[in-house]
Parts: sequence; C-alpha cells; structure tokens
Amino acid sequence: MFKNKSNISSLFALVVLLFSSSVLAENESTLSQQSSSSESAMKLSIAETKLRLGPGDPVAGKNKAMLCFGCHGEDGNSADPMNPKLAGQYGIYITKQVRNYLASTRTHMIMGSMASAISDEDMDDISAYYASLPVMKGSNPSNNALGKKIYENDDLSRMVVRCRNCHGDTGKGLNPPNPVYPVIGGQHKEYLLSQLVNFKKGVRNNSPGGVMNTTVHRLSDAELEALADYVSGL
Repeated sequence: MFKNKSNISSLFALVVLLFSSSVLAENESTLSQQSSSSESAMKLSIAETKLRLGPGDPVAGKNKAMLCFGCHGEDGNSADPMNPKLAGQYGIYITKQVRNYLASTRTHMIMGSMASAISDEDMDDISAYYASLPVMKGSNPSNNALGKKIYENDDLSRMVVRCRNCHGDTGKGLNPPNPVYPVIGGQHKEYLLSQLVNFKKGVRNNSPGGVMNTTVHRLSDAELEALADYVSGL
C-alpha cells in the first residue's frame, strides 16, 4: 500500500516537473518573441527618426539655426503667419527648399540671401534641428466641411487627388514616412493659402512631378481658402 502511494507520488512529481518545464519553455519562447518584437520596433523607430532628421546633426544644428530664429522661431513655430512653421518638418524637405531658393527655383529675397550664406553641411544640420522638434499642430481644429472634403476625398470628375494620399490622414506625413511630401497639418493658414495660390498661378513649380500645380489648378479660390483653413487646424 505504501509502495503504491510512493509510486503515485513519484508519478505525480514527474508530471509536475514535465508540466513546469513545458510552461517554462513556453514563457521563454514568449519572452523571446516579445524581445524580438521590441527590438524590431526600436529599429523601426530609429529608422523613422533618421528619415525625419535627414543626414544632418540636430545638436550642431541648434547653434547654427540661431540666424533662423527671428523668422521661424527657436521652437520652429513662427510668430508671423506668413513665415512657415518648421517644427517637425522633414529635414530633407527643408534642405531641398533652401537649395531651391539658392538655385532660384523658388524665389524669396531673404531666403535667397540666407541660402547663399551657408554651407551644405550647415544646411543639413539646421534642417535636422528643426526636424527634431515636436511636430507642428493647429491651435484650433477647423470644422471647415469643404476643406475636409477636398483633403480626404478624390474628385475624379476634375482629376483632383485627395491631399491625404501624399500628406497623411492628419497632415503630419505618410506612414511609413516619405520626406518628399511635407508635413502640412498645423501649418499657418496664411502661409498655406499663399503657397496654394502660388502653385495655382505657376509662381511655384517645385513639387514632385508638378503634382501640386496639377491638383490645385482645378480648385477655385474659395476651395483653396477652405482647404488652407482645414489643414491649418490639424
């Protein structure tokens, strides 16, 4: 009788041991998967950050950007609504615009002079600094129904493509990021409208493949204003 009890106890202990080993192995596998997922997420985050900053050094860029603070603000949120916010803008995009001013592809008296006074390295560092700041956002959400409609929906009858295709659902860029298309959500309404008008008139022609000129050419002045109003509140 005692012998049977001993055998049963031994058998029970063996079952517990095997079960514990199985659970331990499963936990280790789960932890390994979680660790792998965390590492992947971290790598993705680092990759996305590098893509936003571009090739420049944001730490070095802060000191170099002091000459830009008067117009664009130290925090990248300009006080003058005709000067664009740069906070959280893609570094590569900022650099491209400055180089376009240097090449007279875009024209602006102050920016043309500034572009000729800094090196390519300085340009990249300043752009990286502004790109590293918290992304711009609107102070007051807009309830402009017409602007929202244009931003979110295609109008195939006029061959007008919805804005969020290139600028993301909230105007903060695409996911995964594509620095060719700028962050526009939360930008000053006045600046947005001025650039939309410039694209429509052909004064500005430096969007990829001329997509902005093609798109806004078919929009009325009222639609452009509604769009600028909506996007500025994102």
